[in-house]
Amino acid sequence: MTKSATFQIGDKTIDMPVRSGSIGPDVVDIAKLYSQTGAFTYDPGFMSTASCESGITYIDGDAGVLLYRGYPIDQLAEQGDFLETCHLLLHGELPTAAQKADFDYRVTRHTMVHEQMARFFQGFRRDAHPMAVMVGCVGAMAAFYHDSTDITDPYQRMVASMRLIAKIPTLAAMTYKYNVGQPFVYPKNDLDYTSNFLRMCYAVPCEEYKVNPVIARALDRIFILHADHEQNASTSTVRLAGSSGANPFACIAAGIACLWGPAHGGANEAALAMLGEIGTVDNIPAFIAKVKDKSDHTRLMGFGHRVYKNYDPRATLMQKTCHEVLAEMGIKDDPLLDVAMELERIALSDEYFIERRLYPNVDFYSGITLKAMGFPVSMFTVLFAVARTVGWIAQWKEMIEDPSYKIGRPRQLYTGAPRRDYTPISKR
Repeated sequence: MTKSATFQIGDKTIDMPVRSGSIGPDVVDIAKLYSQTGAFTYDPGFMSTASCESGITYIDGDAGVLLYRGYPIDQLAEQGDFLETCHLLLHGELPTAAQKADFDYRVTRHTMVHEQMARFFQGFRRDAHPMAVMVGCVGAMAAFYHDSTDITDPYQRMVASMRLIAKIPTLAAMTYKYNVGQPFVYPKNDLDYTSNFLRMCYAVPCEEYKVNPVIARALDRIFILHADHEQNASTSTVRLAGSSGANPFACIAAGIACLWGPAHGGANEAALAMLGEIGTVDNIPAFIAKVKDKSDHTRLMGFGHRVYKNYDPRATLMQKTCHEVLAEMGIKDDPLLDVAMELERIALSDEYFIERRLYPNVDFYSGITLKAMGFPVSMFTVLFAVARTVGWIAQWKEMIEDPSYKIGRPRQLYTGAPRRDYTPISKR
């Protein structure tokens, strides 16, 4: 039986089809609402609006579920590696051994960037924020790789996708090196994706650098946890930019720019800053009191999520990863971790936080973990961009290959001045 919803406005009543996905809530199809009634819907922040049809990522915020192509995030992060997840997001299926070997080979041999890009970096100030550099460099890739900007050509779309997945870690490492004043380090084809990235960040010409496998595995897991997250702000930005026919490099640069916002990609940086401001466990009661005080503007960063109304499924894995990294780096008594653990205990036992479902999210632990790995706070969002690139590309590719896609054009509720006539300046 076909489901429908009845909509009445004034003396007009129309039936609108109700669509059902493979899982998740039903969706009322309002595509013909304006043509049949002359009315729009109003939904600030798109809290109740599905902007597209997608088969990539599914989130059930109430149940704390995150699936990539149907696979639970914990299974992928604990049993697979990042490039396997990349293949899954791009192609819809986990690769066979032969497919994975081919995919890894092609990504690895695209990791070098055009040599002229090294000189491109010199146009930035040494103290430029790494995200500002990333926005500029990724956008500039269209000028260096203009042979893969024709979005109507499936082959060029594939080449651009592989180039972005392979080269953005190299650009991110170059951004880090430029920021700290060290020479760029070229990628090595005999290293895996994450180990290669760590070497490009931390190796120096004067001595050999040996990748720590525990740290490499931890960072690989972090990349998996952040690879995609449905129609979030940056992904929606990539789709909206792509709907105009913009080249993929420009679209991903737009996504990076959106990710830069403190309410999105900068959340782990904000959580780490909060822990630093608290300082010690002894200061937590006073901080919690300010959080509960309605007249105070103190916010609890790293807790709660716009989508997850239960425990963030990524947070449990991130907590485990955090402990592994701290143990490997010999960090036994970290004041930030002590504060983090006590805050988590309070949030999971205090009725104030339970009622509001303010559970720890993935950003709560990732900041501590990345800091222990040696990354400066300014690089946190860059690492997020490295991980999220494959999700952005998969979403962009899905949209471009959808025969029904249209250029994005949200409508508005106009509240400005009504029509009025121009008055000559002499009479104003």
